[in-house]
Amino acid sequence: MKESFYSHGKLLLTAEYLVLDGAKALALPTQKGQWLTVEEHQEEGILWTSFDENNNVWYKDEFYLNDGTVTVKPNDQRTEEYQKLSETLTTILNCAKELNPKFLAKNKGVWIKTKLEFNRNWGLGSSSTLINNIAQWAVIDGFKLLDACFGGSGYDIACAQHDSPLIYKRGGKPNVQEVTFNPPFKEQLFFVHLNQKQDSKESIKHYQSLPLKEFDTAETSVNQITEGILQCDKLEDFRALIDQHEAIISKIIKTPTVKSKLFSDYPGSIKSLGGWGGDFVLATGTAQDMEYFKAKGYHTILAYEDMVL
Repeated sequence: MKESFYSHGKLLLTAEYLVLDGAKALALPTQKGQWLTVEEHQEEGILWTSFDENNNVWYKDEFYLNDGTVTVKPNDQRTEEYQKLSETLTTILNCAKELNPKFLAKNKGVWIKTKLEFNRNWGLGSSSTLINNIAQWAVIDGFKLLDACFGGSGYDIACAQHDSPLIYKRGGKPNVQEVTFNPPFKEQLFFVHLNQKQDSKESIKHYQSLPLKEFDTAETSVNQITEGILQCDKLEDFRALIDQHEAIISKIIKTPTVKSKLFSDYPGSIKSLGGWGGDFVLATGTAQDMEYFKAKGYHTILAYEDMVL
């Protein structure tokens, strides 16, 4: 028996941070995602092997099933990185078992293989696609699994499950609405990687620790920006909206915009996506304009049509 599950990666175009408190977010599932395959294995327990986008093994470990609980196999040679990854996987699998006690209840050996289609340092959702794939395997709700394991807004789970741009609103039950976002100026939209990965959990902690978030006013403005972006047919209008959005979030999280910090002399607009400080940013401009970023050492640049579903 062999089963396969797939989830799309994610980008958050609007309402970063504020999506945690219920603002409407425009989220973009990506063309590249992650696979998870399940095969029966003669040995008891779980063999786990993870492959990167180049089919190289970047992680592998073994787990036991003891009295209905997943535990990692003792191994003195495990690196600190592997230890953290194995502990995270143990948490996810045990949370899945709590949500569906029938999951992994037969104590049959399985070999799990995951395959990323994007670089795991890009911040496109190596964790969220994994959680959603495990949820599919365990026949449980991906949003509930995320909540049980780590928390978060859940927009990344929504992206994992959908094939088109969407409006996401957090609530008792996540509200997901597929929308059409196909701007006529998309050939002037590029995603530039900042050569570092942002820790989503740390970004959430920082936001939630702020004493005054002025949320109500910001939510109204960001919701209007989200709706405005969906209606945009001119690049200059889009630029004005994302510039306004950057200013709002900068004030809320008390952090300078990425443009003011790194690219103050760039003539186009630049917008952070998700947690500020790493991963991809959105830049407006021409293909020739992207030479500006390359000259500064940012060589991972993807055109909109090469990134978004």
